[in-house]
Amino acid sequence: MRIYNTMTGTKEEFVPLKKNSVGMYVCGPTVYNYIHIGNARSFVVFDMVRRYFEYTGYFVKYVQNFTDVDDKIIKKANEEGRSVSKVSERFIGEYFKDTDALGIQRATIYPRATQVMDDIISFISVLVRKGYAYETQDGVYFSVEKFKDYGKLSKKNIDDLISGARVEVNDTKRNPLDFALWKLAKPGEPYWDSPWGKGRPGWHIECSVMSSKYLGDTFDIHCGGPDLVFPHHENEIAQSEAKSGVKFVNYWMHAGYLNINNQKMSKSLGNFFTVREILEKYDPMVVRFFMLSSHYRNPINFSFDLLDQAKVGFERIKNSVLKLGDLKGQAESSSGDNEIIQDITKEKQGFISAMDDDFNSAAAISHVFNIAGIANTRINVQSGRATINCAADTITELMDVLGISLNIKKEMLDEEIEKQIEERQQAREYKDYAAADKIREELKKQGIILEDTPQGVRWKRI
Repeated sequence: MRIYNTMTGTKEEFVPLKKNSVGMYVCGPTVYNYIHIGNARSFVVFDMVRRYFEYTGYFVKYVQNFTDVDDKIIKKANEEGRSVSKVSERFIGEYFKDTDALGIQRATIYPRATQVMDDIISFISVLVRKGYAYETQDGVYFSVEKFKDYGKLSKKNIDDLISGARVEVNDTKRNPLDFALWKLAKPGEPYWDSPWGKGRPGWHIECSVMSSKYLGDTFDIHCGGPDLVFPHHENEIAQSEAKSGVKFVNYWMHAGYLNINNQKMSKSLGNFFTVREILEKYDPMVVRFFMLSSHYRNPINFSFDLLDQAKVGFERIKNSVLKLGDLKGQAESSSGDNEIIQDITKEKQGFISAMDDDFNSAAAISHVFNIAGIANTRINVQSGRATINCAADTITELMDVLGISLNIKKEMLDEEIEKQIEERQQAREYKDYAAADKIREELKKQGIILEDTPQGVRWKRI
């Protein structure tokens, strides 16, 4: 398996720190509003990555944080006349409604900034003691110049950054690039006691603390959007490696932007749709299918026309499985067509090869379409149940790997149906037509239609 590592700018073979185990950290939302579909793309992408690791036999410890104290949350709380905790709690709940609908598995751990405050204070204390951080009249700052590798993720030169930095209204910082580790509280803001006074943490320190607390000083994969490369992830690296003295993360993964009219979708620009708004009009699985139909590192342009195209593609795959379900009930034998089964197996291997190559879900989906094409053009009632089952099961399995449910109701197993048909036949032989009709009706409720023919009883799904 190869992963594109933002740090090196190349695809690298994935070698986990622990055999058959993966530690992943995903930067989660700041919970002051509903998530928009640009946010959702990252969450869908990295859920797909996690699912594929699990499919290939890895145990994944998946950590995603919630930033539950922040300037934006405080502003929202003041506007609504509510506490910061009530605002954050509300939008954490709304986040789960949206992500559950999109088929995003729950993380192993969802740490919150407010729950690790002692760890944050301890972390900052180490940085101060080691000379990487200093106290000012408004808080504690990290000294960027003290960390010699600053800029290695974003490939930015520190001298260029300093010369191009905006002049901030803050004459207490030694360097315009220095960033806050601890902010002293302003009147009316929530605060925690610390050695430097009552205050709250800076944004960057929260992720460093939560990731290292649950995954260790060095872990496998850190994920996020491309807008987080600088300064957020760059600052995480600086403060984490300054504290621990060891490499912070082995692989950095960043999902591409979801754009509107080729412009990044964001709340600050006001050009966004919330997930909630889109799910009022589209099946969540169509939205997920749309997001995974492009390689995760590529930007994708959002439009309702493209969503409609994704819907057509999704339904084409779904309809092929429904057709196979109908054929299964009509199949004349239990045998299989070896040539067709071999071709399906080749497509499945193509899916796996695509996913092994930096989680190329777009190429992987093309192999699912190929199997659907085989189902639609080469499989019929003479193909045999083994062939039909192979096609249906493979499509369903591969879509499940991507976290895309075809939303086909759970159906009775063939053996269960055959058993009930046999019981109905026995009832007819004993002239217990009421019992026979009852079995027919029960099967009909399960979507099974019986046909009495001169060759015996046949059944099909509806």
